[in-house]
Parts: sequence; C-alpha cells; structure tokens
Amino acid sequence: MNKPTVQDIFQHFYPAYLEKYSPSPEQAKVARNIMNCKTGAYGANVGYICILHTWGSEMNFHPHIHTILLGGGLTSKNEWKDNGTEFFLPIWAISRVFRGKYMYELKNLWNTNQLEFHGTAEKYRNHYAFKELIDSCYDAEWVPYCKKTFNGAQSVIDYLGKYTHRIAISNHRIIRMDDETVTFFVKDYRNKGEWKELTISGIEFIRRFLMHVPPKRFVRIRHYGLLCSRSKRKKLTLCRNILGCQKYLSKLRDKEMPEILKQLYGINVCVCKSCGGHLGKPQLRIPQRC
Repeated sequence: MNKPTVQDIFQHFYPAYLEKYSPSPEQAKVARNIMNCKTGAYGANVGYICILHTWGSEMNFHPHIHTILLGGGLTSKNEWKDNGTEFFLPIWAISRVFRGKYMYELKNLWNTNQLEFHGTAEKYRNHYAFKELIDSCYDAEWVPYCKKTFNGAQSVIDYLGKYTHRIAISNHRIIRMDDETVTFFVKDYRNKGEWKELTISGIEFIRRFLMHVPPKRFVRIRHYGLLCSRSKRKKLTLCRNILGCQKYLSKLRDKEMPEILKQLYGINVCVCKSCGGHLGKPQLRIPQRC
C-alpha cells in the first residue's frame, strides 16, 4: 500500500501487536479511536454542533443529543472536501462508532461504581445480569437517525430555531386546562409517530417541565472541529473563501448578528412577532433573551 495512513497501519498491525503487548486502558482507547475514526479516513477536518435535550414529547426524562454536521471539511492542505449532496459520513459507520464509544463509556462507569440502578433496572446491580445487558447491546444493530441534508442556510436556521433555545414543550402543543388537569399533544412513536392527546394533573405538568431546567452555567450547546471557538474565526473564513462566498463577506463585515440575520433572511430578531415590542437594547444592537 502506497502512502498508508496511521489508521491503515493500526488496522493492519494492531491485532498482532496485542499478541505481544498489553496496552494500558488509555492506549487501547486511542487505538480504538484511530481504527474507528471514519472522519480521519475520509481525510477532512469537519465541524459540528451538539445540542443536549433531556425531554421526550411527554416531557419525560429522555436525554439525547441532536447533532448538526457540516457537509464537508478541510483537508490537511486546506482544500475543501465534500460528498456532494449525499451524507458526508456513511450511516453504518456512524452506527458502529457511536455504539463502540457509548458502550466503552458505559462499561467505564460500571467499573468505577458510578452507575445507579433504580426501579426495573435494579437487577443490573448483579454483575452477570449487567454483562448479559452489555452483550445484548453489542449484538443489536444501532440505528442513528440521520435527516436529509439541509437545503440551504434557511433550513439550518429553521432547524436551530426549533431545537436550541426551547425547553420541554411549546405553547402550540398545549390544548386545554381546567382546575385540575392539563391536556397537550404528544407523539406516539409506537403508532407511526401519530399525535395524540395526553392529560395529566397541573402539578405533574409543572414537575415534568421543571425537571428539564439545567443547572446554572450548564452548557447544552457545544461546537467542535471547524466550529469550535479556538479555530472558527480563521477556519470559517478560509472555508467561505474556498466556496466562493466573498461577495457576502464584504456586505456583512463589521455588522452585528441581528443586522446580519435581517439582511440575509429578512428576520428582525429584535422585534417580538406577537406584540411588536422591542426585545433588545438599541444602543448595543443585540437582542435580549425573553
């Protein structure tokens, strides 16, 4: 093989290495990361945003992560590389890597006695029961839910608007309330995702809602790769230049974000859509959180 990568070398020789040496847990983790890293094999440094959600449609405790991945990345020669309109990364590869990393961290929590088991999960306090659970998880095919590629920047704005700064439930899903109960729409995933009505007590509604308020200074949204704070100013400018976005840069230079959004999308984020009131500080040209 001409010009092999570090990943190629590990995939070829690592089994033989294990016959002769016993790597430390940290070394083994690095080796697995190298062999399973499909982004590295693709040859580009990508950027992505991760958004933590803790709720399902019934406002139950359901922690999960929404991830937005750039449709391409920068190579080591600072050239843009993408996969056209197709998914940048194969879904099967995402499934294998996510399963491997998730199970690795889950076993670490077990080995360091950081897991707590309550209710129907109490049986997994037993070592053999927990091992059976781990084995069944490895045997199962994990299916990551990947949406189609966004069609332009407006689609990204619409998606982020839905998933970033909302909590638990939106007003349009609440149907009615009386002196004792609240009724709202929930999605029935066992019945092809159809919407149905759910009625709970008003006190239970508030309990479920407040369960998803994060602790002070807890960060729910994080940026990685090309989008991380350390490199995005330089790297994103380079990406825009490569992709031919110079005509937008001159128009938007030295403008605050509300002005940029208004010019690009005709959206005035400083004015409330409901009452027409001003949401920000005019002298600072930035919106305040409601």
